[in-house]
Amino acid sequence: MTRKVVEFPPRTTNVSSFERLESNVQSYANNFPDVFEFAEGAEIWANNGKRYLDFLSGAGSLNYGHNPSELKSELLKYIENNNISNSLDLHTKAKKEFLDALDEVVLKPRGLDHVVQFTGPTGANAVEAALKLARRVTDRTNIAAFTNGFHGVTTGALAATGNAYNRGAAGVELNGISRLPYDGYLGGDYNTVDYFEKLLDDPSSGMDLPAAVIFETVQGEGGHKVASDAWLQQLQTLCRKHKILMIADEVQAGCGRTGDFFGFDSSGIAPDIIAVSKSISGYGLPLALCLIKRDLDAWLPGEHNGTFRGNNLAFVTATAALNKFWKSGKFEAEISQRSVLLRQRLTKITEQHRDMISETRGKGMMMGLAFSDPELARRITTHAFQLGLIAERVGPRDEVLKIMAPINVRMDHLDEGLNILEASIEEVISTSPHSKFAD
Repeated sequence: MTRKVVEFPPRTTNVSSFERLESNVQSYANNFPDVFEFAEGAEIWANNGKRYLDFLSGAGSLNYGHNPSELKSELLKYIENNNISNSLDLHTKAKKEFLDALDEVVLKPRGLDHVVQFTGPTGANAVEAALKLARRVTDRTNIAAFTNGFHGVTTGALAATGNAYNRGAAGVELNGISRLPYDGYLGGDYNTVDYFEKLLDDPSSGMDLPAAVIFETVQGEGGHKVASDAWLQQLQTLCRKHKILMIADEVQAGCGRTGDFFGFDSSGIAPDIIAVSKSISGYGLPLALCLIKRDLDAWLPGEHNGTFRGNNLAFVTATAALNKFWKSGKFEAEISQRSVLLRQRLTKITEQHRDMISETRGKGMMMGLAFSDPELARRITTHAFQLGLIAERVGPRDEVLKIMAPINVRMDHLDEGLNILEASIEEVISTSPHSKFAD
């Protein structure tokens, strides 16, 4: 497949440091061209004093907003005391406290007898480790992955990713993956797990028995498509039958983004390996890990490592986030309230513009509007940015306008941001040549 080539003007010395010195690979900065300096909660200010509402939230790495005070105070205290910053995989007090909090708040309440592997700083690192371990444990090489899935841009994770634009940058063959249709991909009346089962039961289907299946409960970059609880349960039953490991990629959908701590919580399934990153630190600090069923922990010392898997600053804020937000059900109830408002507002917008918006998608505080014309979505996000709202686009054609406000966003800020979004949609649609409202 031919890669889309993005043309850039020749660089000169009479440009900003970003344009002169930073690679063309930057992307978010192209869509939100300003220089940002201060932030708190959902608010972010440019160095010229302009205020924005951030409904991008670091692509899900800032679920609790910018600089949450409860986490910041613990971090500052830790730094002021000259405590350890990077420890590789040495034991530290900060790591112990994080592990204990993770066990008490996340693992035990869900009956997850999983050990923790610190993989490196990014979600792709966690996915790479999960795929590598699954192949080692099962002595199989094939991995089943789903249409529109996104798992990272390192080679192994990219092989499991569906997006052609990202795959085109690999420079090598991306193999070892069998692609399956995600829930709803073939239409609402077609059960895609039945299709998977048919392939597994047919010795002439051409599918090698997978070591694992990797899935997202909500496909963030794939367009906020949601796997139903029933689909996930049937997938687990099938995987257990054929001794296929289940890898849940919770990098973006986890840490409360869908309303529960994990996106799969409502389904009751228990994945064999869970990849976690983005907001696990609670503060936007790099931290990624795999949760591995105890009997699958087949690693030998040092077989999979990384210099920055001992980010103690992230351990401190992660512990504070778990203790502050997740020890009781109160926070989840608050996310639910915000989620209801978000869905109501987006559904109303969809119903008002059925000719241009096909549906409201997503779950919890991970929602979006699917436009029939990707260009409309682009123009709306551009206009919204001019009015002071940062929101991005996702989906196979960037046709889904994605709303990812902090999960603890103030209700007045959520309302204000949605007002800006609605005003931008009205303005852009009214001037669209395809709109019934255009002159």
